[in-house]
Amino acid sequence: MTTLTLAIVIVFIVGYFCIALESVTKVNKAPVALLMCVACWTLFMVDPASYMLHEAGALAGESTNMLAHIAEKLKEHLGETGETLFFLMGAMTIVEIVDSNGGFNFVRDAIQTKSKRALLWRIAFMTFILSAILDNLTTSIVMVMVLRKLVQDHKDRLIYASLVIIAANSGGAFSPIGDVTTIMLWIAGMVTTKGVITEIFLASLVSMLVPAFIMQFMLKGDLAPMKGNDAAKEEVLFSKTQRNILFFIGVGGLIFVPIFRYLTNLPPFMGILLVLGLLWTATEIFHRYYHHTEDPMGKRVSTLLRKIDMTTILFFLGILMAVSCLAEIGVLTALGQGLEHISGGNHYLVTGAIGVASSIVDNVPLVAGCMKMYPIAAMGDMAVDGIFWQLLAYCAGVGGSMLIIGSAAGVVVMGLEKITFGWYLKKITWIAFVGYLAGILVYWAERALF
Repeated sequence: MTTLTLAIVIVFIVGYFCIALESVTKVNKAPVALLMCVACWTLFMVDPASYMLHEAGALAGESTNMLAHIAEKLKEHLGETGETLFFLMGAMTIVEIVDSNGGFNFVRDAIQTKSKRALLWRIAFMTFILSAILDNLTTSIVMVMVLRKLVQDHKDRLIYASLVIIAANSGGAFSPIGDVTTIMLWIAGMVTTKGVITEIFLASLVSMLVPAFIMQFMLKGDLAPMKGNDAAKEEVLFSKTQRNILFFIGVGGLIFVPIFRYLTNLPPFMGILLVLGLLWTATEIFHRYYHHTEDPMGKRVSTLLRKIDMTTILFFLGILMAVSCLAEIGVLTALGQGLEHISGGNHYLVTGAIGVASSIVDNVPLVAGCMKMYPIAAMGDMAVDGIFWQLLAYCAGVGGSMLIIGSAAGVVVMGLEKITFGWYLKKITWIAFVGYLAGILVYWAERALF
């Protein structure tokens, strides 16, 4: 490893370390990721010829052609990253439109019950299903807001909220649009819609059922009735019929995105833009029906766009482009070969370890690194829908449930319900780990038998 390569790796590790310690440093991970990205590529440009020789060959002696070649490489990486970012921005906007207009009120009505244990199971299944359609982060927010309208005791709500994290991560793992890491693998063509749903579904379901079964013994009796202030109705603009129309356009559209890709062969973000355009048009028509020229309730899409979490988008931009730099200098390829050698080619061991690691550090750069480490093969474990890619989707998604800081769903619920790291580690971590291992075992049995 050259001095320059070592410097790039050190910058990445330091940046990664600062991102992992965001809760300690109180510095948002987005600017750190952006600085890390720029620093890595700046160091790369100190001596780009040493990294491009194996590709550029004759271009090495021609600085103009070399710079043009590097520019093309950057555009290529940015294009790959942009597909994921535009998909996420579109999906986040769609969910925000539906939610702000009361489209998810049916969730509260569907799971309402007096029994604490009955509510736990309803929450588990509803979260699992919704996270496969929406995404685990958005689903977690929706479900916590619903819980606040149904559960008054904060200690009980901590248990329900913890199950929301587990169920959201499990549900997102088996859907091509349910988790950022699965979205990345799906867009890159490493897993297909049919493969990821049919072959990971059972493992994901078990990884939710086992923790839910254990956690039900933490709850006894019936729920206390909600106080009047807690059950206050939220202000909505549209009629129930109009809210249902927005819900079916938004959620039905998200389900249609994989079908749109199959029918047109266009990238998934084009399907998301189609759904966003239709939903936006519908809301504008409904506003005209009420003769609203202004937006007193902040419900128009142009206003809701300001609520999109651009911090997360910029974090993904920085981290994915930084990982692309590591791929260009050959570090990830060498790391992948090293893992293959150490594990003896046992991909259950490799992906299982990645899943555990994803509970400590962000799973997005972990999966991005694996995607750059291993090329898609024509057949075997590394083929499209091969064991490695499917296990990576499962392990990176479900593994994040083991620590509350291990997933976006966990972090947002931690903030909303003030769950401490220590409480989750003591009460929930072992339960999530048992579910994680049970899912891997089910996947192994499924592959071995069928």
